[in-house]
Order: sequence, then structure tokens, then C-alpha cells
Amino acid sequence: MQPDNLRPISFHLSAEPREAKGFRFTEWRITDLAPHPEGPETLWLQLGMTERAAYRFNLSSGTPRLFVRAGFAGGPVEPTAITASQEVAAAWMDGEQQVLEADMPLTIQMWLEAYLARHGEAPVEGRKQRREGPGRTREDMA
Repeated sequence: MQPDNLRPISFHLSAEPREAKGFRFTEWRITDLAPHPEGPETLWLQLGMTERAAYRFNLSSGTPRLFVRAGFAGGPVEPTAITASQEVAAAWMDGEQQVLEADMPLTIQMWLEAYLARHGEAPVEGRKQRREGPGRTREDMA
């Protein structure tokens, strides 16, 4: 039996030749994404407690997405990880990684909703308030 935070996701990668401003390049797309382990590419989607707010944000968007880390930008396409967190995907891109995205299947959306129901929504991060008292300088209290 697999843990409640882990699911296999299989998919195909499709290459589409493109041209823009006289330059030719290959654009990669994820196709036939499905929540099972049979397929030419399979990665395990693992949910984490610290990403619950990002999952809710993704699910609340008009079209929830899954994001695949696919090697370094400009290099060969090598899928190595998958996430439902846009924050994680953005961190990958900041690290010069290629990120491919695809619509999240309804079964994965339901599984994600169930995960959030079981473990609770992430607490809303509020601003820290300044407190007066010992150990504070006058500038801190102003």
C-alpha cells in the first residue's frame, strides 16, 4: 500500500518544431498525462505539508496544473521531478531548469482536495507585530 501523499504520474513528451524570428527550435509538450505508472515517462508526485497553501492556490486557479522539471534550459529534455506547487516550479526555473506544464487530471485534483481535507489547510501567514518591552531599542518601538 502506498502512502496517502504519493502517486505515480505517467506521460508522453512530444517534440514540436517551431520557428520564431528566423530561429528554429524544438518546443516540448507533455501529452497523455495520467495518474498511473504505465507510460514512457513516469514520475512520482509527492505532496508535502509545507506546500499546502501552494496546492490550494493551484486548485483555486481556473485551470490547475502539474509542473515537470525537465533538465537544464537549453539542454536535453530529461524529466526528473513533478510537482503541483507553482512555487516549487518557480524555484526550479530560477535555478535555470526547464519546466513543462500540463493540465492536472480531475482524479489528481480530487486526491489533492482529499489530502488538504485530511491534513488541513495551511495556516495563513500574517505579518509579525512589533512588541514593546525589555530587549527592544527605542528605534524599534518608534
